[in-house]
Amino acid sequence: MSRRNVPLERLATLQPGAQGLSTAQVETQRTYGFNDIVAPAASGWLVVARDTARDPMLWFLVLTAGLFGLLGQVAESLTLLVAMVPLLGMDAYLHRRTSASSAGLASRLASSARVLRDGQWRDIPSRELVTGDMVEVTPGEYFPADGLLVSGTGLQVDESTLTGESLPVAKRALESSAALPASASEEFWGTAGTRLLTGTAQLRILFIGGETRYGEIVRSATEGNHAATPLQKAIGELVAVLLGVAIMVCIVLAAVRLWQGHGWIDALLSAVTLAVAALPEEYPVVYTFFLGVGVFRLARKKALVRRAVAVENIGRVSCIVSDKTGTITAGSLALAHRTPAAGLNEDSVLQVAALAARPDSGDPLDQALHGAAGPLPHATRLADFPFTEGRRRETVVWRWADGKARAFTKGAPETVLATSELSELERAGWLARVEEYARSGHKVIGCARRDMPADAPADREPGGGFEFAGLLVFEDPVRDGVREAVDDCTAAGMRVIMVTGDHPATAVAIAREIGLGGAQPRVIVLAPEDDAAAALRAHGDVHVVARATPPQKLALVQALQSEGELVAVTGDGVNDVPALRLADIGVAMGERGTRSAREVAPVVLLDDNFRTIVDAVAEGRQLFQNLRLAFAYLLLVHLPLVIGAAVIPLMGLPLLFLPIHIVWLELVIHPTAMLAFQDLPLAGPLAPVRRHRRARFFSPGAWVAIVVVGGLVSVAVVWSYLHALGADRNVEHARAMALTVLLVSSAGITAGLTKLRQAAARWLVVGTLASLGVLVQVPGISGFLNLRPLHGTDGALMLVVFAVVAAISSGLASRLRLRLD
Repeated sequence: MSRRNVPLERLATLQPGAQGLSTAQVETQRTYGFNDIVAPAASGWLVVARDTARDPMLWFLVLTAGLFGLLGQVAESLTLLVAMVPLLGMDAYLHRRTSASSAGLASRLASSARVLRDGQWRDIPSRELVTGDMVEVTPGEYFPADGLLVSGTGLQVDESTLTGESLPVAKRALESSAALPASASEEFWGTAGTRLLTGTAQLRILFIGGETRYGEIVRSATEGNHAATPLQKAIGELVAVLLGVAIMVCIVLAAVRLWQGHGWIDALLSAVTLAVAALPEEYPVVYTFFLGVGVFRLARKKALVRRAVAVENIGRVSCIVSDKTGTITAGSLALAHRTPAAGLNEDSVLQVAALAARPDSGDPLDQALHGAAGPLPHATRLADFPFTEGRRRETVVWRWADGKARAFTKGAPETVLATSELSELERAGWLARVEEYARSGHKVIGCARRDMPADAPADREPGGGFEFAGLLVFEDPVRDGVREAVDDCTAAGMRVIMVTGDHPATAVAIAREIGLGGAQPRVIVLAPEDDAAAALRAHGDVHVVARATPPQKLALVQALQSEGELVAVTGDGVNDVPALRLADIGVAMGERGTRSAREVAPVVLLDDNFRTIVDAVAEGRQLFQNLRLAFAYLLLVHLPLVIGAAVIPLMGLPLLFLPIHIVWLELVIHPTAMLAFQDLPLAGPLAPVRRHRRARFFSPGAWVAIVVVGGLVSVAVVWSYLHALGADRNVEHARAMALTVLLVSSAGITAGLTKLRQAAARWLVVGTLASLGVLVQVPGISGFLNLRPLHGTDGALMLVVFAVVAAISSGLASRLRLRLD
C-alpha cells in the first residue's frame, strides 16, 4: 500500500498531545497561506474579447469580408460576417465554460469546517483552515483539506471523485495521535473532495490549498489555453496558400491585360472577376457548418458535444482509454449468485444479510442488499456494530415480536466463517467456493445468524456461536452492447485499453467477458511508484491496466500520444480531469460523472455507455469523410473556374466569366458544398485508421487525383470556349458553352462523390441542370446574361461530359473513403 509523507516541520509549534490550535498558532501557521483549492476564474467582456482576438480564423473572415465589400460583392461579404456569429458565440461559450468548470471543481469541496480552536469547537469558512488544525467531519460531509485521521471508528469514505471507483473505501484512525509518524499509508488519510459515508472522524490538517491532491488536479485542469486544433491549422494553411496564389494571379492578370492594351477598366474587371472566383471563403464557412451538423448528429447518438471542434477529432480516434466502472460496466453492484447453506433457501440467506445491513449507511453494498431483499420482518433494532477494517464484518442485533433477540452478521467470508460453528472440512469447502468466485472477479460476502441469550449484554458483539447462512456474490454487470462495440473497434484497428483501480482478477474477468484481448488479455498491474509509460513500452500491446492511479493514467495517455495514437479518454471523477484535458478527445460521463469532469471534457455521454463512444467515433468518421468530400468538390469546381477566369484573359481573348456569371456559379457552389455532403451515410463498417498526429485533408494520392480531375475539367472548359468562339468570334456562344461545361461538370462531380444516395444531392444536381435550361436556353434571359442558347449537338456533348465526370468522381470518392487519414 502506498505511503504519503507527513510534513512534520510544519507542525513544530504544535505541542505533543495537543488537540486544537490557539489563535497565536493559527497566525503562525498562516504563513503557509489560505485553503484556496479552487481559484476564481477571470471573467468579464474584456477577457472574452482578448481571447477572441487570438482566433486567426475570425481575422481571416473579417479581412475576407472586407475585401468582398470593397469589390462590391455585398452578399458574399454579409455571408462571411454571418459565419462569424457562431465562431464568436463559441469563444464566449468556451469562456463561460471555463468559469463553470471552476465552479464545478469547487462544488466537491466543503464550504465550511468544524474546527477546534482555543479549546472550543466552532464553524469557520474552510478557506481559513491552516496546517495543524483539528477538524471534525460527520457522515455525508466532504473533507475540507488533506490530513491524517486521528479519531473515528467504522469509517468509510466515498473516493469516487478521486479514483472513479464506486465502492466505499474503509479508513481507520491512527492508534496514537500524540506523535504523528513521518509517513502514513492511504488508509489513514482523509483527502479534500472525498465524502465521509459512515462514522464521525477527526482529522489533523496537513495539506491545504493547492498542495492537496484535489488542488493538484485543479491546477492541471485550469492551466493552458485553447489552441487551434490540427484541422483548423490545416484549413488556415490551405486558405493562406489559395489566397496568396489568388492575389498573385490577380496582379499578374491585371498587368497582362494592361500590357495587351485592353485599358484600366478591362484590367480591373478581369482582376476583380478572378478575385471573386478565386477567394477561398467557402472553406471556413463549410467547416463551421459541418461542425454544427456534427454536434446535432452526435447528440442524437447520446453524445453531447460541449466543444464543436471536438467533432473533427472524434472520427480520427485510434485508441480508446476507458474506465471499467460505469462505462464498460454498469457502475453498480448487482446480486449475481446466492449460495445458501444446507437447510436454507436463497431468499433466507438474502434476508439474513439484509438484516445485518443498515439502509442509511450510504454503502452501495447495503443498498443493493435492501433493494434485493425487499420489506423485512417487523423487529426492533437493539444494537449496531459497524464494519471496521480490523473486524471485517458488521453485526446488527434485533428483538422480534416474540421477545427473543437474534444477531445477524455479514462481512468478509473468512471472518464470518471463523465465527460460525462449522467443522474444518465444511469451512474449507466454503473457502474453496469463495476463491472460485473471487477468481472470476466477483465480490463475495458471507452471512450468519444466532439466537442471543436473554442475559447477553447489549453493548457487546457476539464473537462466535453463529449459524452460517451462506454466501452472496455480487458483480458490476457489463453494459449491453459493449462486447459488440469492442469487436467493432478491433475490426477497425482501434486499440481499446481498460484502465481501472480494481484488482487484476476482476479486470481480467471483465476483459474476457467483453472480448478484449481474447481468452488471454495482456495485463499490466501497476504499483503506485511504477512508471506507466515505461510499463506500456515494455509490455507492448496491452489490453488492461490494473491498480492505476490518476497520475499513471495521465502518463499512459501521454505515452500513447507519443506513439502517434489519437487518444479518447473516458472519465467521471475529479481525478480524471487532467487526463480528460490532455486527451485528444475527453469523454465524460453524463449520468454519474462529476460536474468538473463534464465541464472540462469536450464530449459528454448522456448514457455513460462504452457502446455510445464507438457509435460517436463512427459518426465522427462519417462526418470527417463527408467534410473531405465537400472540400474535394470545392477544389474540383474552383480549379477550372479559376483557370478559366485566368487563362482566357491572359490569351488576350474576351473575358470568359463576367461578375454576374460568378454570382450564378457561387449560388450553385455554396449550397452544393454545404448541403449535398453533410448527411451522407457511412459506407460500410468502420475503416482502419492511420496513426499520425497531424490532420490531413487528403492523402498524396488523393491530391494527385484531385489535380488530375480538376485539370481535365479545366481543359474541357477552356477548349469548349475556344471551340465555340470560332472564327466568327461569337463570344456569347463561347461563354454559354464554357459555363454549361463547368456547371454540368459540377453536377457530375456532385453525382459521383455522393453517388446520389441522399435526396439533397439529387435535388441539387437537378437544380443545377435546370438552371442551365432556364438561364442559357431561354433567349431573353440568356441575352441579359451575355449568353446565347446552345445548339442541339452541344446538348449531346454535355451528356457525355456529365457521364464521364460523374464516373471519374465516383472513383475519386472511393479513394477518399478507402482510408481515414
